[in-house]
Amino acid sequence: MPSRSADDDPRLSDLSEGQILRAILTRTPPASHTILGPGDDAAVVAAPSGSVVVTTDTLVHGPDFRLAWSSGYDLGWKAAAVNLADIAAMGARPTALLVALAVPREMRLSFVERLADGFREACDALSPGCAVVGGDLTTSDVLTIAVTALGDLEGHAAVTRSGARPGDVVAVAGELGHAAHGLAVLFGRFRDGETPVPVDRSRLAAGETDAVAAQLRPRPPIGLGPVAATAGATAMMDVSDGLALDAGRMADASGVTLDLHSDRLGPDPVRALAGGEDHALLATFPPDRLAPGFRVIGVVRERGQDGLVCDGAPVDVAGWDPYRDWDSAAG
Repeated sequence: MPSRSADDDPRLSDLSEGQILRAILTRTPPASHTILGPGDDAAVVAAPSGSVVVTTDTLVHGPDFRLAWSSGYDLGWKAAAVNLADIAAMGARPTALLVALAVPREMRLSFVERLADGFREACDALSPGCAVVGGDLTTSDVLTIAVTALGDLEGHAAVTRSGARPGDVVAVAGELGHAAHGLAVLFGRFRDGETPVPVDRSRLAAGETDAVAAQLRPRPPIGLGPVAATAGATAMMDVSDGLALDAGRMADASGVTLDLHSDRLGPDPVRALAGGEDHALLATFPPDRLAPGFRVIGVVRERGQDGLVCDGAPVDVAGWDPYRDWDSAAG
């Protein structure tokens, strides 16, 4: 994107809320299910199936991203993708996003414009027809992006995490461990002491480039959520906090044991189990109803002593818990 002069790229403190909102909304087209878009006190979104799936997620500078590593476009893309994945994990098709921004006054207008571009292009790429239909804007010392996503079940029941049954296969769509690899590269390579520094992509090997992209601009298989529901998925969820933690949650909710096969988790099974933010779709299916795009990684068994095992042994790795794992002094 060409650089802009200070006159062409004012600080947000030099603009009114209305001017900032207009700059954002000119970059966000209407969603296909929108009856009434931005401009009133609330949007009106169609729910053809008669029910609405709703989720929300918040990204905060510090625990969730670093501005030294993520551009406005990256953050718009990621904030859209993580919420779209939650809708898809219920077997629904995303229909609309509501975005609440708390932005420091010293940031430039171009930042929020690129943020809006990231939202628009993530929706276009991952869930065509979905778009931002409204939200809120305020100022804060800490950049915060809160998104509420809506989805439509298109006539079928929601797929929850509590329906896995003994004899089902455990399957996944999407990558495992790539985002964690990317985060390790960022923390290991792009800090000056405890201070994050911009990513020099010339220092990345091919595999590292893909891993960093998976961390900053995830591409979850949104369209496969409804496909899994139609195929007969018995349980499903988004893998956001690591396969071990999220599969354990599914096992506990369903009252079963998930037995994963390490040779099906990729070249680094430990990272696949422990790493977070892949936003793959984890699902269980009857053996004869595996949905296209999913690959089998295990089997569902009667509940044993442990809810999650790998190759029959208890899993002793943990996923991401911000209250346990975030260290503000780590950059």
